[in-house]
Amino acid sequence: MDKDPQNLPVTVDKSDKGRPTKYKPEYAQQIFKMALLGLTDEEIADVLGVSRSTFNLWKKNQFDFSDTVRRGKALADANVAASLYKRAVGYKYKSEKIVTVNNEVVRVPTTVVVIPDPGACMNWLKNRQPKRWRDKQHIEHSGKIETNDLSKLTTDEIRERLAKLKAEKNG
Repeated sequence: MDKDPQNLPVTVDKSDKGRPTKYKPEYAQQIFKMALLGLTDEEIADVLGVSRSTFNLWKKNQFDFSDTVRRGKALADANVAASLYKRAVGYKYKSEKIVTVNNEVVRVPTTVVVIPDPGACMNWLKNRQPKRWRDKQHIEHSGKIETNDLSKLTTDEIRERLAKLKAEKNG
């Protein structure tokens, strides 16, 4: 297996069964960039001018194709995860302000502080620890639940309860 200058593997399908493939090894670099940009398999297939089923066959039969798509998507996901993490915990970066002092433009070095973003924090936690942080909690209950159905009480039972409540309140 040869490698191109960007370290993308290149293979050629030497199968002599059926119709020749439209896949070209030159696609590897384009596919990698599309996957890195976040395009879905269907969108990449559209750009390449092939059906989704052809795209899936290429992923199955062309190692360089499937590997390139996988690596591009993995790198894109890793970049997004790193950015989300930075937003969740906050970060600092060097910058400069341009100000006027005595009618002269001056560049002043500064450090910008980006405070942690609670939304990014929750997004991170919900995905990393879903049992602990998801919005909907599943709580199991065992035992008996009793309710007081007051509609079944007789007039005398209601009077007894009222008298008991008054005695507790005054007592």
